[in-house]
Amino acid sequence: MRTTVQIDILGFEGCPNVALAQELVEAVVHSEGIEARVNYIEVDSIEKAERLRFLGSPTVQVNGTDIEASRQGDEQFSYSCRVYRVEDKATGVPPESLVREAIRSAKDE
Repeated sequence: MRTTVQIDILGFEGCPNVALAQELVEAVVHSEGIEARVNYIEVDSIEKAERLRFLGSPTVQVNGTDIEASRQGDEQFSYSCRVYRVEDKATGVPPESLVREAIRSAKDE
């Protein structure tokens, strides 16, 4: 069983949703009562976006895996704002349910 969950928040300067994603991740980590290392990774170039398989700002990865199952293994990358779908609505902040599910799965590894 993994003792510390690694959570990376990838984004770029000026994205208003990065801070909201960080707050959400930290709130979920706290409510789940797990030990986690949360890092912010600034994606400041198209080359870095490609290398990290960046799916847009903000992207949340738990133990190196994107929180959105439908995007895991996606070979595309995007140096742009990310849009998440929640009940047929678009939002720039990842849904709490995706963050929570990814963290719960990771702590059980």
